[in-house]
Amino acid sequence: MLRFVAGRDDLLNSRFALSPVTELENLLRKLVGRRRAALPPAWAARLTPAFHRLRAETALDAVLALQSERYGPAFVAQPPSSMAQTIGDDVAAIRMTPLAQARKEIADCLSRRPTSDPRVLAVLADKNVATILADAMEAAWHELVAPDWPTLRAVLERDVVYRGGLLSTGGWQAAFAGLHERLRWRDGALELSRFGDSTHELDGAGLLLVPAVFVWPHIGAYTDPPWPKTLVYPARGTAALWDPGPATPPDALASLLGNSRARLLSALADPASTTQLATSLGMATGAVGDHLAVLRNAGLVTRARSGRSVLYRRTPLGDALTGATP
Repeated sequence: MLRFVAGRDDLLNSRFALSPVTELENLLRKLVGRRRAALPPAWAARLTPAFHRLRAETALDAVLALQSERYGPAFVAQPPSSMAQTIGDDVAAIRMTPLAQARKEIADCLSRRPTSDPRVLAVLADKNVATILADAMEAAWHELVAPDWPTLRAVLERDVVYRGGLLSTGGWQAAFAGLHERLRWRDGALELSRFGDSTHELDGAGLLLVPAVFVWPHIGAYTDPPWPKTLVYPARGTAALWDPGPATPPDALASLLGNSRARLLSALADPASTTQLATSLGMATGAVGDHLAVLRNAGLVTRARSGRSVLYRRTPLGDALTGATP
């Protein structure tokens, strides 16, 4: 069992961040079959042709050769700094990796999972290996993730709003309740089952929390530098992203409010910004804003500022209206 022992200051110093490169790395693991849970069929059918083309045209196979089920080179997926992290930040960090560090991590990865592929070995022996792998990851991002990133980011941001609210009002126990079936808060520590046997003091630095889509349904943890103590967990709403279900709200609610406003009200089970709602529902941002104004004037939603975003949420009246719909 993996244990993160928290002290008095760790709650204050824990933070959330988004990691585009972690999303890409977990997607690659699924596409190559290094994750036991595969992509949903529709996503696999859409992404697999581009994935095979990238393997033929770039050095992506060298990246894949360094990955095992639970391990990979730290310089290819470095820790994010904030919620504003971009793939440009991640790729730049890969390119800046000192050659000695890259060589050391590559040797460690190959000792865990050797390869005899001459094309891969030539890339990994190149003195410009960090730049070559960065180029491959950047190409993979633009082909495989970038078209869906606005939708994925909306899911991740909504999860952070939800978890951050629980953390600020109910502390550790509330924030981690339901985060993952293998994770629990007990006796001042977070315990993650089936993840080795080690205990790590957070020492006042707190925990880095990184929501992710493509890690689903698993959970990941980092305990070694350059990463701080980190949990990479499946974002709330990922299952709905894989299988969005009916595109329309129940007939009774749509008849009362109109289809677009009913969809918005139904989608506000968790707080969300105008942009997040527009992205997840496939609606124009201006139209979403107009409909939210009507719902707010009717007392069905309220809004409040959270950082740089304005988040909308249902009022008790809005909850009652959606909950009363057959």
